[in-house]
Amino acid sequence: MDKKEQALRQHYEWAGKIEVVSRAKIENSEQLSIAYTPGVAEPCLAIRDDYEKSFELTRRWNMVAVITDGSAILGLGDIGPEAGMPVMEGKCCLFKEFAGVDAFPLCIRTQDVDELVRTIYLISGSFGGINLEDIAAPRCFEVERKLKEICDIPVFHDDQHGTAIVVAAAVLNALKVVKKDIDKISVVINGAGSAGCAIANHLLALGVRNLTLVDRFGIICEGMEGLNPAHEEMSKKTNPEHRTGTLADAMKGADVFIGVSAPGVVSQDMIRSMADRPVVFPMANPVPEISRDEALAAGAAVVGTGRSDYPNQINNVLAFPGIFRGALDVRAKDINDAMKMAASYAIAGLVSDEELSAEYIMPKAFDPRVGKAVAEAVAKAARESGSARK
Repeated sequence: MDKKEQALRQHYEWAGKIEVVSRAKIENSEQLSIAYTPGVAEPCLAIRDDYEKSFELTRRWNMVAVITDGSAILGLGDIGPEAGMPVMEGKCCLFKEFAGVDAFPLCIRTQDVDELVRTIYLISGSFGGINLEDIAAPRCFEVERKLKEICDIPVFHDDQHGTAIVVAAAVLNALKVVKKDIDKISVVINGAGSAGCAIANHLLALGVRNLTLVDRFGIICEGMEGLNPAHEEMSKKTNPEHRTGTLADAMKGADVFIGVSAPGVVSQDMIRSMADRPVVFPMANPVPEISRDEALAAGAAVVGTGRSDYPNQINNVLAFPGIFRGALDVRAKDINDAMKMAASYAIAGLVSDEELSAEYIMPKAFDPRVGKAVAEAVAKAARESGSARK
């Protein structure tokens, strides 16, 4: 069997990748009266009198909702909420396996921003955090922004911020390999959707000064006609040289290329046109913007992709489990920029200077140190930035 046949067969056998397991034993009437009526009235009254007790007397303290509208599932596009359920269940498995976080999938039958926001807000009291997943741009930006304004628990769109955090960690270590300073490099990001815009914002926060975003219409430049609100905002803080043209034009002289776009859109000539010892992260999955071998042959000094069968896999699983573990542990109100930066530095820091090389800039997905290191860094940043409640 090939991987596709094997995966389908296994999903039939699993009939769902998660299940609910009771933490309370109920084997006699005494246990029943404690876990349920009449004893359960006491924690109910305690929560009525003190809302914060909901994090201590229920599983809410460790529970994350994994939520999609089905509009941007993997590379499959708008296939609907039910068709997105296997991905959301898989995400819940990763939360549990990599950070001990209980996660529950919710696939919502609307793509209306206000309906999504209202629905998610109304159920938010059951959870300690909200992980938005596979919601198409530009709607995802507005959904997250509105939820962050009204929710008192962390709201995190992993396609945006999880991707940005792991890419930034890869950039930090790749720059050590090629001996370049983050404030002196020029970066080109191809793909100005949710991931591309978040990567851009995160790298700017980390110190990049010269960054250019490119979408299918070309280089995004302030004053362009037809920009959506998200791109209009990005145009004001990127492309300081006000360059116009194609992806090929943008890549000339660039130190770093990051692709979150489409297969095969980068040629070897584009790589050759970059600065000396360029860093190339073609992350379209499963087929990248340019193959690793082609990029290396054209002169790339460091190459990272989203694939597990190549060195330097750039994978969100390095980020989101530990980020939520840290946020939940300190009962954070938000996952802010300081916490995201701390996560990037924690991931990058797991590769020692002695281990660091062009073939090894990122810890492996199954490195047992990752979740704990990220959680500790995020919790510390939450306390220092005022997001923590404990």
